Amino acid sequence: MPTFPAPAKLNLFLHVVGRKPDGYHLLQTVFRFIDFSDQLSFDIRADGLIKLRTPLNGVPEDTDLCVRAAKLLKQATQTNQGVDIFLQKQIPMGGGLGGGSSDAATTLLALNHLWKLNLGKDQLLELGLQLGADVPVFIFGNNAFAEGIGEKLAAIELPAAWYMVIVPPVQVSTAEIFTSKELTRNTLPIKIPPFSVWQGHNDLESVVCQRYPEVARCVQWLKQLEHTTIARMSGSGSCVFAEFATEAEAQIAFKQLPPDMKGFIAKGLHHHPLRDLMNE
Repeated sequence: MPTFPAPAKLNLFLHVVGRKPDGYHLLQTVFRFIDFSDQLSFDIRADGLIKLRTPLNGVPEDTDLCVRAAKLLKQATQTNQGVDIFLQKQIPMGGGLGGGSSDAATTLLALNHLWKLNLGKDQLLELGLQLGADVPVFIFGNNAFAEGIGEKLAAIELPAAWYMVIVPPVQVSTAEIFTSKELTRNTLPIKIPPFSVWQGHNDLESVVCQRYPEVARCVQWLKQLEHTTIARMSGSGSCVFAEFATEAEAQIAFKQLPPDMKGFIAKGLHHHPLRDLMNE
């Protein structure tokens, strides 16, 4: 039974530059993939049924993004095939690391391959956007500068880097933060190129820190570290991260982590591990 990775992402910065009439926020962000992943396995069924064999606590099967992705792909292509899905979850939920979106993208990519549907990348990107604004970047396959609601993607080259990610003991609702009255939505847009990842910020960070003291404490701790080029929250939280030029520097910082903080070290990837699968 083939297994496929679903990597996490970090938002190296996240600027809210406006709002559309339909309520969606206009963003500018840089997505970076890291080598910290969920794992998905697929067992093809001939009876057309789609089953998640490893349900997540508190997530009804019909709302699980893997199931929704499989059903959307099946509907779009009218295939009569089915699948048993096995999800080995490692990326924290409600952490701003894109775990659910990545799982959905890997499901689309893997089943397009395993079901031999031969959809092109543009078709998969369109399906991905129906599942969520963060799904397309995982299908796009490259670290990316993103605009719009996150779906306008331009590939960028990022230097080698290592990350220490702290996982606060809270889950943050993306909808709660984006609808917050405290959120500013008027950061001036930047142009690509040139721009500096390091000069950016996360417009959602201050709102989350006001509401979740656990996140604020982790951000404050990261910002006092030495040798880090970036220290901020990813996405809508709750996870926060610091960037280092070398693994040794990241490990030194990780050893200083207070005993009541949990986290991990991850290497920045230059592209999605399934990128070659997307070019078929």
